[in-house]
This record gives sequence, C-alpha cells and structure tokens, in this order.
Amino acid sequence: MTPVSDRNHRITFQRTPQGLPVPEDFGADTTPIPTPGPGQFLSRTVYLSLDPYYRNVMKGSQIYAERLKPGDTMVGETVAQIVESRHTDFRAGEFVLVKNGWQEYALSAGQGVRKLDPAVAPVSTALGVLGMPGLTGYTGLIYLGEPKPGETVVVSAATGAVGSTAGQVARLVGARVVGIAGSDEKCEYAVRELGFDACVNYRKGDLVQLLKAACPAGIDVYFDNVGGDTLAAVLRNLALHARIVLCGMIESYSMDKPPPGPFLGPVVGARATMRGLVVYDHLHRMDELVRVVGAWIRADKFRYREDMTDGLANAPSAFCRLMQGRNFGKTLVRVSAEHS
Repeated sequence: MTPVSDRNHRITFQRTPQGLPVPEDFGADTTPIPTPGPGQFLSRTVYLSLDPYYRNVMKGSQIYAERLKPGDTMVGETVAQIVESRHTDFRAGEFVLVKNGWQEYALSAGQGVRKLDPAVAPVSTALGVLGMPGLTGYTGLIYLGEPKPGETVVVSAATGAVGSTAGQVARLVGARVVGIAGSDEKCEYAVRELGFDACVNYRKGDLVQLLKAACPAGIDVYFDNVGGDTLAAVLRNLALHARIVLCGMIESYSMDKPPPGPFLGPVVGARATMRGLVVYDHLHRMDELVRVVGAWIRADKFRYREDMTDGLANAPSAFCRLMQGRNFGKTLVRVSAEHS
C-alpha cells in the first residue's frame, strides 16, 4: 500500500477568529509525506471529525491540551488507514482512530490509537456515535443525569452527535424525551427517526413557554449542549430534584468574553443538581459504549446521522457552517476513499 502522491496536503491554523470563524481564519499548504521510523506507522486520513471545541482551541483556551500557533496543522480526530508500519502492534491496511489533524497523511507512535473493525460498524461511527461524541452523550446521561423510567429528559442540540445519543439513551431506558433544535426539519427528525416524544424549535416563539407546554410536569433531567438563553429557559421549567448535566456551551464558543450567566435562583428552589461533564473522565467506558450502543444499532433501535463534506479543502467552510448551527448530524469530512 503506497500513497497516491508524494505530497501531503494540510489545512493550517492561520489566526484566532473574531466571533464566528470564517474560512480566512485557516491556511493551506503541502509538505512531503513523512516516512515512519522505528516504532511508528504512517496512516492515510479517511474521515476527519469537525467538533465545536476546535473553536476554543483556536482562541487558546486553557481547558484543552492542544496549542496552536500560525502555520500549525489544525487539530482533529480522524479515522485513518495504515499505509506503512514499523510498529509491532499495527499493520498496513488496518483502520484506526488517530489524531492526524486536518491533513492527508501523518505519523503516529501508537499512543492513544484505537483499532477499528469495519465488521462491527461503519468506521466513520468511531468519530460519532461510537466515539467521543457518543461516549459524551451516553455516559453523561446515564452516570450524571441518572434518568428514571417515566421522567422527562430534555436535550438541547438534539440532532447533533452528542444530543441524539443522550436523547436516544434516555428513550431506551424508559424516560420521556423532549429535544430542543433550531429548525422544524431537525425537530421532525428527532421525533420521527430518533423516537423523541416531542421537540421544540427554539427559533419559533418563547422557549420558556414552549418548554412549559412540552413538559407540563417539569424537566427532571436536562442535558445541556448550548448554555446561554437555552439554559436560562430550562431553569424556569425544572421539576423538583432535577438534575442538570452541563456538557457544552456552544453559544459562547465564538464570543471573546463569556456571556452573562443565567439567574440560578430556580436551581435552589427546585433543589436541583448541576454537574459538569468532561468526557475524559469516562474514557474507561468506551468499550461499554461500543458494546451497548453498537448492539442497539445492529438491532435497529438506535439511529444516527452524518453531515458529510467531501474533500479536505472544504473542511474550513464545513467547520464554519457547524459553528453557525447549519449542520445536521455528526459533522465529518471525507478526506479520501475508504479503499484506495
């Protein structure tokens, strides 16, 4: 197995965005394809994951270990196929989950790399429902939200990879599930395909009243992916002893300063519990995710959707669409064919 050319195309970090990212915040170049040394392998990127947290990395957030300076390859998790290996644990032809970033080829010494079996599930799912986003939704809902049969669970960004996982897990453990999304099309998908009991379009009216109508007995568990005004609206509809899982705050990722926080008085009145979710605390449950959710997928009890863009050169514009909320499902870039 050999590369189809001798050049490696990359998308680079050019500058910190001001507000929402634009394609001009990225650069592009080519470098020679590297040769693996002892204990290394070279892999060809097949799928690149686009995730909102990259926006925080681009502004130098201290939460993340990744650091970027102008000219660096953009960070990102990928599914790749090994081209050449001098590592005893990895062979040419194998598919792996590896952090190649926004480039066609990369070297790895094997740390943090996960082998993928195409017979278990499509390899692209390792970046979505059977990867970090799925693990976030699954563990956050089960181990932090602790939903009980018959309780009402509300999930924001309901059709994204994290939200759709959290909502479907809630449904499968017997809870009543209400999604929050930004279009009628997404809400229809959440109900028709994902099996949610209801979904509210936050763009169509007063979200406080929309949630009150959809959750007449109050919200027992809220899985929050967006923060801001959405979180504030949920806080006014809490049931007694509600649990709130704080997963993401996408509304603030493109702000230079954090937005004012919601008034937390209702949290006290509802005797609610709020917990922050960091998926890295739950990496030991990845095998559980693949076993449990993988079985649900094979039994046609669990659905997922991918928002696929073709071509590495189109990754910046796809990322900008994601940060504008214009994606529908897990956002991926198909960098190359699975079988070259």
